Amino acid sequence: MSESSDSFQDDVLAELGEDRLAEIAALAGTDTTGARALVGGSVAELSGELRQAAAEPGSADEVKAAVDEVVAQEPPLQGVAAFGGLAAGGLMAGVLAKLARPAANAVAKRTGLPPATVARAVDLLVPVVLAVLTRRAAGKKGGGLGDLLGGGKK
Repeated sequence: MSESSDSFQDDVLAELGEDRLAEIAALAGTDTTGARALVGGSVAELSGELRQAAAEPGSADEVKAAVDEVVAQEPPLQGVAAFGGLAAGGLMAGVLAKLARPAANAVAKRTGLPPATVARAVDLLVPVVLAVLTRRAAGKKGGGLGDLLGGGKK
């Protein structure tokens, strides 16, 4: 995994906080170390799904519009409790919601955890990922998806 991907995962873990991490650990029937691994795998999978959607002709325009909306958004979301972008139904929230199921299925297959359990964990992560993307966008005006996720443009 690249350093920038780790950084994105670290940002998501920091935004998630210990209480939400403990909630995911309880949901998955594991400890916080296992929950961190589940979150890391889920974030990596969501990032990969987002990059893949950006590269596919059928979804590239939607992803670009969602990234543009996140980059233009003012002010950035503050903390997991401020789910304004998700609750408001922003484009990125919709894109992430569509990608959550395939990401959860891939993580479940790789980890052996029940798909329904992983899907619930990923659903908990979607607003956190949105908050991190929004915060990163505020600090990198004019960047694209690669800049938001780290690792350059794809």
